[in-house]
This record gives sequence, C-alpha cells and structure tokens, in this order.
Amino acid sequence: MSDDADQLSPDSPDADTESDAESDTESETEQDGDLREFKYKLGKNLTRRIDQYLVDRIGYLSRNQVQRLIDDGLVKVNGKTTKSSYKPREDDIVDVSAPPRLIEQLVPEDMPLDVLYEDDYMMALNKQANLVVHPARGQWTGTLVNGLAFYGSKWSTLNGNWRPGILHRLDKNTTGVILIAKADEAHWRLARQFENRTIQKTYMALVHGIPQLKADVINMPIGKDRYVREKQAVRKIENGGREAITYYEVLEKLETPPGQHVFTFQKSTFANDQHYKTPGGKFSLVKLTPKTGRTHQLRVHLSHMGYPIVGDTMYGGQTVTAFASEPEKTPFSFSRQALHAFEITFMHPITLEPMTISAPLPPDIKELVALIKSVNGSNLPTGTSKL
Repeated sequence: MSDDADQLSPDSPDADTESDAESDTESETEQDGDLREFKYKLGKNLTRRIDQYLVDRIGYLSRNQVQRLIDDGLVKVNGKTTKSSYKPREDDIVDVSAPPRLIEQLVPEDMPLDVLYEDDYMMALNKQANLVVHPARGQWTGTLVNGLAFYGSKWSTLNGNWRPGILHRLDKNTTGVILIAKADEAHWRLARQFENRTIQKTYMALVHGIPQLKADVINMPIGKDRYVREKQAVRKIENGGREAITYYEVLEKLETPPGQHVFTFQKSTFANDQHYKTPGGKFSLVKLTPKTGRTHQLRVHLSHMGYPIVGDTMYGGQTVTAFASEPEKTPFSFSRQALHAFEITFMHPITLEPMTISAPLPPDIKELVALIKSVNGSNLPTGTSKL
C-alpha cells in the first residue's frame, strides 16, 4: 500500500452491556450537517473504558470507529484529549465530535469510469481527479462507490454495503490505478497481499525543486500532525510515529530559463506551511515506490525533504499558473497535488497469475510538464507532452 492507498478492513463492533442511561446527562447538536456534537456528564465512576462507554451511548458507531475518533482527538474529557483505556469518573464531562449516522442506502450515479481491466472477480480503474473513493462525513454522494453502484451490482461485501468492492483508497485529487473486488474471495485474497506488502505500487509525481540525489530511500516515521488534525507529519517513533519507507528516483529534471516569469505560485493557506519559499522555475518528475502504506506517506516524505508535490497546498506545494503568450488565451492553472498512481503489480486473486496494470499520466500533468519544457524566451507555446 502507499500513502494514498490505505487498506480498509470491516468494522468489528464490541458492545458492552453495562448501562449508564440513568447515571449521566447528555446533549446533542449538529454543525452544518457534517459533525454531530455529543456531551455527557458522568453521574458515577465507571469500571469500564471510555471507548466501551461511548459505543453504548452512540449506538450507530462501532468500537473501532470510537477508537479512531479518540485517536484523532475528537473525544475530550474535561476539555482534554484522552485515551481509549481511560475509565470515566463521576462529574467528568465527555465531549464527542462524531460523523453523522451513515446513509441507509447508496444512491447509484452515472459517472465516467475508465476501466483498465475487468473480469468476473475484480476490476482496475483509472481514477480521475476530484473524486472521493467512498462516502464519508460531509460527502454522501458523488463518490466512486456511487458510480460503482450504477455500473453494476456484483461487488464484494466484506467492507459493508456502503463501501462495496473497495480494497484501498486514493486521495480525492490523486489519480491513477485503483483495484476493486467483485467477489468476497477475491477481496480477502487481495487484501492479504496488501497486508503482506507483496503488492507493488508505483507513483509518478511532479515536485518543486530538484533533489540532490538521483535516487534514494526516505526512511522517516510518520504520525499525526500535532497542530492540524487533517494532516500527517514526520514524527519520532516514541512520539507516535510509525515506520514509513519510500524509494524515489528522479526521472526528469525540468527547469525554466532564469528571468522567464511565465509562472506564478500561490502558497498554502496552512499557517505552519508559510515558511516554504516560492520554488521558482525548478521542477522534477519523480518515480515513487512506497514500501509501507502510511496515510499521505508520499506527500509527507517529499515535503519533509524540501521537494513538495506541485499543487499539494496541504504539505507546502503551491498552485502553479502559467500565462499564455497571447493575451486572449486563458492561463493554465494547476491546483491539485500532481500525484498519480502509475502502476500496480500483484497476483490475480483467483488464477494466481502475476499481473501489472498501469495508467498513463493524466492530461493535466502532461500539459504542465509540456508547458515547463516549452518555455523559450517570452513565448509560451501550447501543446501536450507525449509522456
């Protein structure tokens, strides 16, 4: 797996029978339909953990889901984050920010699906940009899963009826190869390959700057960012980081002539990323092979090394706008992370034949690379790269 491809596993509820319905007080509010806010005041000391307590109090969440909320800092006791093992005490005030109850039924939606491979057991798609893989808080429609529901009805069920067939994820704005399971047997066989790290994934990324080494290994543990909940960061193992290893190779160095001000850059809106300097006209096309599969691994590693992915404003990358030589032409703007899941190699889950499936670079990355290459004097010819 990779930083942008996290394997999913079924939830495993672990209910507890102790009831506290008459020993605490509670309230509930909603914020813009995205999060539900729960507040409980404990009327007695409890002998069980807070994750078990909250499973009973918020009935639609499994214990795994509650533990993830706690890990994400969305559960607080007396205004402070807590651990799943904490046992609530009398007069404790517990605040929970939880996603809303899941939708009861998927809405099939007709959308273009670029099928790279399909048989009776599985399929591989070339995911487009600006597409969330499965429904989650804040977005219950317009996802890849909604498109799969329209495309067909035969998908694996191991991850529940709202994530049919989904084996792994790609970020919303990451393009490229993603595997989908049709049969349950195919699902668990492919999932085992992900777990054993026998599936090899190769990514392409356009980054700011030119690394000093043509190829190297980035071995830096990754954990949750201390300041921004949605982000990950390089963290020491003793501070919550987990092993993360990425191999990279510079395929092409791209540099515009000095003094050619044909590109403008827009910095990240994250306060902690303001230290990144405007990168100028140096870029690199790099091949990335993750050995581990931490959340946002490739994006975090490249950013930490000082070569953030173009357009990845969450991790120091910057939006790039290229101005055409003719005033009447619309400027070309690239505002998503230039990261593409280029190739995946694995064993077919049923036939056990080795397979390699690849997806060509998307048109927007090709065009940006072509524009960088085409800078010549004050002219900026148009065209599309043949990468």
